[in-house]
Amino acid sequence: MVTLEQIRADLAKSLKADQTLEFVEVRAETLEEALADAATQLQSRVPLLEYEVLEQGTGGFMGLMKKPWFIRAYENAEAAKKEKKKAVAGESGDIIAEEEEVNLDKDGMFYVHYFDSQICLKVVPPVGSGSPVLLKEVLLRLKRSDTIEIEENKVKECVKNGTDGQYVPVGLFEHNPVFDSLITVDISSDEMRASITVSAPSMGGAEVSPFHIKRVLETQGVVCGISEEKINDFVDTPVFGIPFVVAEAPHPVDGRNAYIAYNFETDRSKLKLKESENGQVDYKELNRIQNVVEGQPLAQKMPAERGKAGKTLFGRYLEAKNGKDIPMPLGKNVVVDSDGRTILAATNGQVLLINDKIHVEPIMEVDSVSIKTGNITFLGTVIVKGNVDDGFKVKASGNIEVYGTVGKSILEADGDVIVSLGIMGRDEGYIRAGKSLWAKFIQNTQVDVEEYIIVTDGIINSQVTCNKKILLQGKRAAIIGGHLFATEEIHSKTIGSNGGGSETVLEVGYDPKAKRHLDELMDRQTALAKELDELDLNISTLENQKKIRKNLSPEKTENLAKLTLRKNEVIAESEEISEEIQQIQAHLRELKVIGKISASGTVYAGVKLYIRDVKEEIRADVKSVTFFYENGFVRHGKYEPPTAEDMKRAPDGYSTN
Repeated sequence: MVTLEQIRADLAKSLKADQTLEFVEVRAETLEEALADAATQLQSRVPLLEYEVLEQGTGGFMGLMKKPWFIRAYENAEAAKKEKKKAVAGESGDIIAEEEEVNLDKDGMFYVHYFDSQICLKVVPPVGSGSPVLLKEVLLRLKRSDTIEIEENKVKECVKNGTDGQYVPVGLFEHNPVFDSLITVDISSDEMRASITVSAPSMGGAEVSPFHIKRVLETQGVVCGISEEKINDFVDTPVFGIPFVVAEAPHPVDGRNAYIAYNFETDRSKLKLKESENGQVDYKELNRIQNVVEGQPLAQKMPAERGKAGKTLFGRYLEAKNGKDIPMPLGKNVVVDSDGRTILAATNGQVLLINDKIHVEPIMEVDSVSIKTGNITFLGTVIVKGNVDDGFKVKASGNIEVYGTVGKSILEADGDVIVSLGIMGRDEGYIRAGKSLWAKFIQNTQVDVEEYIIVTDGIINSQVTCNKKILLQGKRAAIIGGHLFATEEIHSKTIGSNGGGSETVLEVGYDPKAKRHLDELMDRQTALAKELDELDLNISTLENQKKIRKNLSPEKTENLAKLTLRKNEVIAESEEISEEIQQIQAHLRELKVIGKISASGTVYAGVKLYIRDVKEEIRADVKSVTFFYENGFVRHGKYEPPTAEDMKRAPDGYSTN
């Protein structure tokens, strides 16, 4: 009875065997070419391969719309094991089989045939636990009415030791040539195959021997393709009156044409939606972009192969065609590696196959970012000619340019972010720029920018962090509500709103990221100090118990060791944090940028300003003013406009014209 445990064990064994299989995935114009290439890569032979068809190829119509075969190939484990037991013979280069370890038992066999006037015996010993050949059966078979004599001692020796695949004379019979087998040879019209037809001998007639068959073939002029194995098979178990193939000439084999093995999906319709770990599909993640990085291998040219010439049975040479070469499919922004075969990306971007050429596009253009496109992640610059709809993400290693508006979306760029119209984040939008941000207005959005923020109309109720300057330059430029950080300066026409409303907080004169990290470290330091106090109390309690009782239980001893170890870890972490806090504080103290906040129009009452950690709350409206830090106080003076350089600032690769 098969139990569940046995099934599990068998499945586990099968899985382990499958995991050890080495496989390759290959594309080629035909299935035969794909298998040949897979055999080369696996250092094996085609007959030893098993394969799965991942994509079935088609020949197309008149050479158009051709589709390559795509297979996954791997070695058959059993066939590969047997192949490794074969050895290569000397100069001829023919492969001959060594003695194979056969798991199956095999009985011994013997053959008796009559050649010329001799009775010949061939004995094949048993394999494993197979039954041996019985002497009495052999002797019974040898004794025929036309038998003259039998050398029994020789028969015994043959039965005992075998005949090493040869026929050994062991007696004589009354030979009458009239009753011999007759042999005829038929050669195919293309001179590539020869077969023999042999008549059955009568009593007293001789059978055909391997020597006779070879001699008949040679008299017909056959010099190539004679098969010793097939001749021996016929002699052992002759088939009378039926043609039997004994010679096949090697056919010419045309060389395989060169082809391109692609490392990316060339049919974009086959790019699949991404699935989450629980198997759900996010229809915003359409996965249509195949990003590549500079230097990444995109494809490899498999060179054409030389054809293998053949011969006819009569030795006439048959020429084979060599495979045809093809040009490298080089498009834009790709290069050929030093091996002359591998195509590499010359830049970051999206890999595409256009008109049978490989291109890497560093710029991606879309009409809009919506349910049609899904989220976009691109190693290059993304240009959106329309809007970025609510709920979608755009991530780029270059710039992001949006000709329309940005809604409740996420935009992240390592370069600049340029929004021709406005950004309306609705308290959930997020913009990050590794360089600068340009926009008409920013509303209810979280913004994190490394360099400059340049806005035409206004920043409204937004959380903004900028490592250099925030510049609002338009006629209606206004900062209303929200919390803005800038390391160097903030410029606007108006700041705050008449009559109050949303709280407006502006901070300048320090590194906002460093200060934020400093606050996090201070909070962590406070938590560690509290934990250290608790540890000291618990350790002190256990040590006092040990002094009084002179011993602790194993559980409390282990607990004391854990508490002591944790105390050392807390002290070490606290010392590291203290050192980092000192470094950040020194950086903030030494910051050369003093910080300014300027308004060419009005700064309304209720606005809160922080310049180098010094707070100033505006109690009455102030016009045309610049606030700055001096001697530990926030001062205000005559309005100082942005520099000419700041007024002309534009995105990389653009001008203000």
